[in-house]
Parts: sequence; C-alpha cells; structure tokens
Amino acid sequence: MSGDKRMDGVPMRVGKVPGTAPRAENLEGANQARDEKLHVRRLERRARDGGFELRHSDYGYALIDAARQPVDGRRDLSLKELGSLLDQALKP
Repeated sequence: MSGDKRMDGVPMRVGKVPGTAPRAENLEGANQARDEKLHVRRLERRARDGGFELRHSDYGYALIDAARQPVDGRRDLSLKELGSLLDQALKP
C-alpha cells in the first residue's frame, strides 16, 4: 500500500508518468553545472573585492575595471583565462 495516497478519503494510485526519463538521466551533468556556478561565484567575489566587475555574454567573460573598460581589451575569456587575468590584475 506504499504507492497509494489518500486525497479526501479516496485512495489514489501514484506511479511513474509515462514518457519520463529515469531519475539518473535527469541528474546527469548536474554536478558539472554546480561546480561551474560555484567557480563563477568565487571569481565574481574576488573581482568585486579587487575593484573589478565580472560580466558574461554569448562570447564569454570579461573583466571590467573601475573606468568601465575591459581589462586587456578582451570580452571573450573562458573561466580559466579569466582566473589567470584576475590573478595578474590583483598582484601588488
């Protein structure tokens, strides 16, 4: 009787919806997306603490300085390139 649910006293059978993918298929890539999101947030925090702004577009990421100009004139950086550029910009 574990699959039965009661709603207003009427037993209701709850089962799989036809055509839905198994749970494992829906979660594929979720860890990678979470890791990328956390990486972006870390970079945004570091940039903000250093007086920079991080922007994203269809072309990639850009590191924007206080004068609202892209650092190194690039607006198509990957996350890895952005991290190294931010390291260089934050060096004393």
